[in-house]
Amino acid sequence: MNLRSLIGDRAFYRKLFAVMTPVLIQNVITNFVSLLDNVMVGQVGTEPMSGVAIVNQLIFVFNLCIFGGLAGAGIFTAQYYGKNDQEGVRNTFRAKLYIAFGAVIVFLSVFLLFGEELISLFLHEGQENLNLEATLNYGKEYLLVMVIQTMPFAIMQVYGSTLRETGETLLPMKAGIVAVCVNLVLNYILIFGKLGAPALGVVGAAIATVIARFVECFIVIGWTHLHKEQCPFIRGAYRSLKVPVQLTKQIVILGAPLLINEVLWSSGMAVLNQCYSLRGLEVVSAVNISTTVSNLFFCAFLSMGTTVSIIVGQLLGAGELERAVEEDRQLIAFAVALCAAVGVVMALIAPLVPEIYNTTAMVKELAADLLLVSAAMMPVNAFTNSCYFTLRSGGKTIITFIFDSAFVWVICVPVAFLLSRYTSMAILPMYIAVQALDLIKCVIGFYLVKKRKWVNNLVAA
Repeated sequence: MNLRSLIGDRAFYRKLFAVMTPVLIQNVITNFVSLLDNVMVGQVGTEPMSGVAIVNQLIFVFNLCIFGGLAGAGIFTAQYYGKNDQEGVRNTFRAKLYIAFGAVIVFLSVFLLFGEELISLFLHEGQENLNLEATLNYGKEYLLVMVIQTMPFAIMQVYGSTLRETGETLLPMKAGIVAVCVNLVLNYILIFGKLGAPALGVVGAAIATVIARFVECFIVIGWTHLHKEQCPFIRGAYRSLKVPVQLTKQIVILGAPLLINEVLWSSGMAVLNQCYSLRGLEVVSAVNISTTVSNLFFCAFLSMGTTVSIIVGQLLGAGELERAVEEDRQLIAFAVALCAAVGVVMALIAPLVPEIYNTTAMVKELAADLLLVSAAMMPVNAFTNSCYFTLRSGGKTIITFIFDSAFVWVICVPVAFLLSRYTSMAILPMYIAVQALDLIKCVIGFYLVKKRKWVNNLVAA
């Protein structure tokens, strides 16, 4: 493999940016507003910020469950679209509805029945004697409101993912921009009690998020049904809710590993953070700041992952297998180069961002150090994420399950568990040790992609 094979032509980059840019903009705006939300709640105090951070860990598991559950059907959506089979797209859309409703019911039950116990797992005394009971109460108040947004979020993802997989990436981006603007304005009003509204603190932040989710959902659904020419799959989508048995089996076979993968991966991340939390509540706050800021920069490789799945999936569905291999290699190279540059920017601002939070000096210093670690890992994350979406686009969901969540639970979680409970290692070296394990994942990803087992047309006649 020579360097020239990693660089595409102008047509390739036009296509890349056409797919990636709307997804990237939507992700950046969403995460930027999440950062502002986080800063606003952080102005109320360290305990409210920690309570919200813990609940957002739980909501994160739900969000990724939705993404993972819909991803199996989404593989077929992209390939049916590449084949120009609208009835196939329509059937995958219906399958997504069933998956979304099922996930909402399961997570609502868990959050409402076991929310307090789950939040308590993250509460441990540290060096600064922060108020654990107050943090628990803030978390419970926030969770009780946030569960309302699970349904509009799930429905919006059904529509939004189908639109993206069928080539319409701008509308979900526009809806996301409107939603985050609504969220930001309402956060300012409801958290601090502006324009005559009561100061509701963390509850105000939750209410703002719920309203924003409904706004986003209504925009995406409304636009889709009003633009049937651009969205032919929606014609007759509700005329029948039946999904062909053969397709259902295929989605279950390919989708179940993806769903399980996202649930296990996100819960694995929550367990890792729980391990870190044993070093004290101030660590929860620092990890929250670091994660919220990092997510803004992680948009680079996450958007590239979506781009890989869409471009490669459509090429595979159209039967252009060799072209899919060539463009996948170029997409991965671009993702790594982009994220190396983004990582440099992230490292430069790492000491500055925590200063905007109303928290202790210890929390700020630790958050800055954790951000530097995340910045150094950006190219590694870009490579592993692109490998994951490459394997997924060709239907190799069992392999992606092993590559992603199995790696977290078999390698990362045991290391974090042992270091946090059976050593006195400080949080920073512990965090570095766990993050560095992804270097092993890089080697595995390179091998799996190079083997080309993912090069499959799943919708061939």
